[in-house]
Parts: sequence; structure tokens; C-alpha cells
Amino acid sequence: MLILGQDVEKIYRLKDELSKSFDMKDLGPTKQILGMVITRDRKAGKLWLSQEKYVEWMPERFDMQHAKPISTPLANHFKLSKRSCPNTKEEKEKMSSIPYSSTVGSLMYAMVCVRPDIAHAVGVVSRFLSNLSKIH
Repeated sequence: MLILGQDVEKIYRLKDELSKSFDMKDLGPTKQILGMVITRDRKAGKLWLSQEKYVEWMPERFDMQHAKPISTPLANHFKLSKRSCPNTKEEKEKMSSIPYSSTVGSLMYAMVCVRPDIAHAVGVVSRFLSNLSKIH
């Protein structure tokens, strides 16, 4: 649980009350939650959230760490269409072992939290969740 506030005494009282109903322990100031790294500057009253580690971890998770990085999420010359989808049962079965939906889901999470610039590309690739080919 994340508790925020200025009044330290109220925070301690809240923690005491919660500990009467729930098994909990105080781990100190939050440094990470839901894959986001939290950085604080208490004097300036600023808080930063970063998902850099999550974004860096995704290529490893999907065995794409050797993929060629590009500067734009979806180049103009790159067109995906239904024509590139597999037609035979064998092709579809081969592609069913690819964790495509998990990859797209991870990209959607990053898009919503910290990378709105990839929204168009994620929208395009998500159209092929049920019938993907190698080009996707």
C-alpha cells in the first residue's frame, strides 16, 4: 500500500490502525511500484516516475534483444495487411507458438503509462492478434 501525505503523525496513526486489521510491515519510503521507479526530491516537492527498466526488459522477455532498434515506432513504408496473414492451417499452427498477444499487451502497458508516442504502432499491430504472420 502506498500512503502519501505531509503530516507524519497522521501517517503513523493510519499505519497503526491498518496493522490492527491487516498483516503488514513498514518497508520505508516507496522506491518502486508496479514496475515504476520512484525518485523524490522532498525539498523541491517533486516526484518522478520512470519505467525505463520495464521498457528495457521487454526485448529480453520476448527474446528480441538482438532486434535492430529504429527511431520511429512504425515507418511509413512498413504496411501490414490481411494479405500477409497466413492462409494454411500449418502456417497458423506455426505462428500460434509466438507470444504475440503478450508482446502487444506489454507494449500497450508501456504506451498507456509512459510511451504515448507508440500508440499508432501498437494499434496497427494489435489488429493482427488473431491471425499473425512472421512479418507482424
